[in-house]
Amino acid sequence: MTKPTVTQHIRNAIDNARNEADPLGHHALDEYAAGRLTRRELLRYASVIGLTTLTGAGVFGSNAARAQGAKATSQTIRVAHLTPAGAVDPLSVTDAASLALLNQTGEFLIDDDGEKLTLKPALALSWKPNEKGDVWTFKLRENVKFHDGQSFGAKDVVATFDRLADPASGSAALSVLKGVLSKGGAKLVDEHTVAFHLDAPNGNFPFYVSSDNYNAVILPANYAGGYEKTFIGTGPFRFEKYQPKVGASFVRNPDYWGDKALPERVQFSFYADEQAQILALQGHQADVMGTFTVQGGQGLMNNPAFQVVGVKSSAHRQIHMRNDNPLFKDKRVRQALALSLNRDVIVRGLFKGRAAPGNDSPFAPVFPSSDAGVPQRKQDVAKAKQLLAQAGVANGFDVTLTTEKYMEIPDLAVVVQNAAKAIGVRIDLKVESQSLYYGAGTFGKSDWLDSPLGITDYGHRGVPNVFLNAPLTSNGTWNAAHFKNPQYDQLVAQFVAAIDIGSQKKLSGQIQTLLLDETPVIIPFFYDQCIAATKKLSGMRFTALAQLYFDRAVLSA
Repeated sequence: MTKPTVTQHIRNAIDNARNEADPLGHHALDEYAAGRLTRRELLRYASVIGLTTLTGAGVFGSNAARAQGAKATSQTIRVAHLTPAGAVDPLSVTDAASLALLNQTGEFLIDDDGEKLTLKPALALSWKPNEKGDVWTFKLRENVKFHDGQSFGAKDVVATFDRLADPASGSAALSVLKGVLSKGGAKLVDEHTVAFHLDAPNGNFPFYVSSDNYNAVILPANYAGGYEKTFIGTGPFRFEKYQPKVGASFVRNPDYWGDKALPERVQFSFYADEQAQILALQGHQADVMGTFTVQGGQGLMNNPAFQVVGVKSSAHRQIHMRNDNPLFKDKRVRQALALSLNRDVIVRGLFKGRAAPGNDSPFAPVFPSSDAGVPQRKQDVAKAKQLLAQAGVANGFDVTLTTEKYMEIPDLAVVVQNAAKAIGVRIDLKVESQSLYYGAGTFGKSDWLDSPLGITDYGHRGVPNVFLNAPLTSNGTWNAAHFKNPQYDQLVAQFVAAIDIGSQKKLSGQIQTLLLDETPVIIPFFYDQCIAATKKLSGMRFTALAQLYFDRAVLSA
């Protein structure tokens, strides 16, 4: 019997995996051709080794520094960085400034490959599911040590994910792991093998334990807190110094299991806002800045001494409307506010085209599972006014929009305020510091989760699963909209369990259509992740999640 034709992108990607000696992809195509691997299993392997198209990382300047034989330098790479919103702790961080510090010393089971845009083995060498997709087995790298000399092994992985999946731990990773992996679900098979027993089948589980889940840096089994004093990890840099609200520095780890870092040191200096970062870069006090908005950095974009590199991403803003609040209980009111926005103007005005219009669902254009056939919502002021009248608020209403002072969000809040004014809705703005806006990050103790109307930043993810679950399912830990819809919950569960892209895309079309109708949140755009640096910097890798990797970075004379 003739086997179905393998699509060329799968063939090419597995060829790439062969070239990289990927433990999973190496024989997959041969096994398929020989009849020992079904098409379903092949597609599952494609998911495992990251063969879905992920526009999720970039590299500054020449790749010469990545060439074999590159020598270590005595250089210090200086980073102008936003001030972390609170304590830097892998268990609890949610802000971009903090998460970029974690991967300086910490490592994940799997990494995004910044060049081929695929999942790449890191502390895990290989991973595979059972037939049902509810047990995933990971083979771990041997001869790895933590910075304090302890050997890395399966016990550390089990302890890390037990900590992250524990509802009593205060874990921010519950937004990712809730309903996916429970405490006790990670089980030690042997010293270098871990089996993850999931709450339900999950075709995209490798992303949940990859660098996409920025809380999931692997810590020693005996870790007992106090992260800011040690930044304990297994990575190419180790901790040197950390001063809250001042800065942090990390130095080359001479005992690293892989290629030793090229720079001797990475020095982070913390700044209150983007303009201060830009001034540091322009004043030659920094070599790179960790966050960059197109609107605020026109001076750098037009200066030949600097380079601005961007990658497409799923990063976006969510404008939530509390569905249990009398003002927004009627979905026609929520639809009206969504129809007041001109997304094309927002993309041009705030991002100079370095963004894609959103359609009020988390399905970004970069996701292969997104259904591009769902009609795009456009501005329609007349329709918005009509919906408000039908909802019994023809004269509009007064409401406070609460949000955070971060990147372009205050400007977006003004855009929303002006757009709402055109349909009779009167918005007062309350722009807070990130620490005040997020609060404790729990219902009843967070302006983010408790405000009737708000705007929140959501960083890039390689698959939409987290965006679908945490902010929008009935029991989601980030459900600021207080949206509860059993049909939606069921569709998301089916999407998460689906192995192949075809099934995911069919379900995504249904989810997108439902969210357009209910409109619990407005997602006006998906923006490119941009980083700015001096032209002298090359070899630095960054992800659309705002993670920065300096191990291959060099500064030219």
